[in-house]
Amino acid sequence: MLKYLSLLILLFCPTIAQSDTYHSISSSVKLEVHAAGTNADRIGNSMSISGTGVNTTDGTTTGVVGGLGTATNGVNAYTPITASQLTAGDAFSFSSSYTAGDTVSTSLTVGEVSPFGDLTSTSAGTAGNLAGTIDTKNDLTIVAGSAGTSVTGQFVVGLTID
Repeated sequence: MLKYLSLLILLFCPTIAQSDTYHSISSSVKLEVHAAGTNADRIGNSMSISGTGVNTTDGTTTGVVGGLGTATNGVNAYTPITASQLTAGDAFSFSSSYTAGDTVSTSLTVGEVSPFGDLTSTSAGTAGNLAGTIDTKNDLTIVAGSAGTSVTGQFVVGLTID
């Protein structure tokens, strides 16, 4: 009787299984032809002076250390400094440097670039034989173009079972 009771319990209490299945397929091709471009970095004005055991002059005033004056079109006026040994026979050191910044042009037209100290220029890409296709079987065919182009193809399959 115990055997039949166990069988009846299994028949009247079925196990329930539920699952969700998601499947996806995706293909894509990306074609790019790059535009011409210029990257310009302007070099700024800078001045540095240091020393010990020296007298300084700008040619007019004794004891000055110079400096950068008013800017005109992005370039500061510079006052050079002359140094002489403070006491004959004593140790001394003197260092001076000046970098003139790039001039900022005030009359550029569209497409022109100021003649800055650091320029990188790239020409426009040409599509040439740049191509990418996906057929009905999701087979990708990609063909590189000429200079200044890029092509990317991808095929993605996803399967999720909850």
